[in-house]
Amino acid sequence: MEIFGVDIGGSGIKGAPVDLERGDLAEERFKVLTPRPATPDAVADGVKQVVENFAGGCDRVGITFPGVVTGGSTIRTAANVDKSWIDVDARALLSEKLGGLPVTILNDADAAGVAEMQFGAGRGRKGTVLLLTFGTGIGSALFADGTLVPNTELGHLELHGHDAEKRASTKAREDEDLTWEHWARRVTKYLAHVEMLFSPELFIIGGGISRKADKFVPLIEGIKAEIVPAQLQNNAGIVGAAMAASRAS
Repeated sequence: MEIFGVDIGGSGIKGAPVDLERGDLAEERFKVLTPRPATPDAVADGVKQVVENFAGGCDRVGITFPGVVTGGSTIRTAANVDKSWIDVDARALLSEKLGGLPVTILNDADAAGVAEMQFGAGRGRKGTVLLLTFGTGIGSALFADGTLVPNTELGHLELHGHDAEKRASTKAREDEDLTWEHWARRVTKYLAHVEMLFSPELFIIGGGISRKADKFVPLIEGIKAEIVPAQLQNNAGIVGAAMAASRAS
């Protein structure tokens, strides 16, 4: 069975077939820019473009969404895409766009977290583990003894009067042209706030910025939990989406 994973982000839509035995991409991923405005139909067209880029087709598609997904299909929040996504039956929309293929939908950070817990930095770890993806926003995936607590969306915690992701996301660093040192201080304040609430034993830092973990993780001080970069880096969401699709009935 050929399983695809597609990761819808605030800036790009990327996907690939996934080798679920290795927990890695079976082919090099293909990416298109997230449309502006990122309406349901426009994003669905982008997903279709990504899937159709690969010859041979697939049997199932797992797709991540940057917001809360309830009941395996209904979109409840849409911070970094168009608000018209709210209350949309995403599974029905995307399955129809993909010619009736079985589709599985889940939160983007949850997908990344599931992949990291199975194949990456969280493998074999018990206790409380929190994966945080830093990108256009900040996503979160919370695990208690390996079990996912879905849709936590901790990037929207209030920190000093702002959504935390408005201050500490990768986009905030780029938009404000922050040095690594300045940005690391903001990330430290965010991690300290989250640590106070959940007391994790392990933080996994995901998203594209995980490739540059050596530039900022050593600058983070005063956090009791261990801090490590995601091993699957920015492919974790694709792998986790495919994992979810393979487990769907």
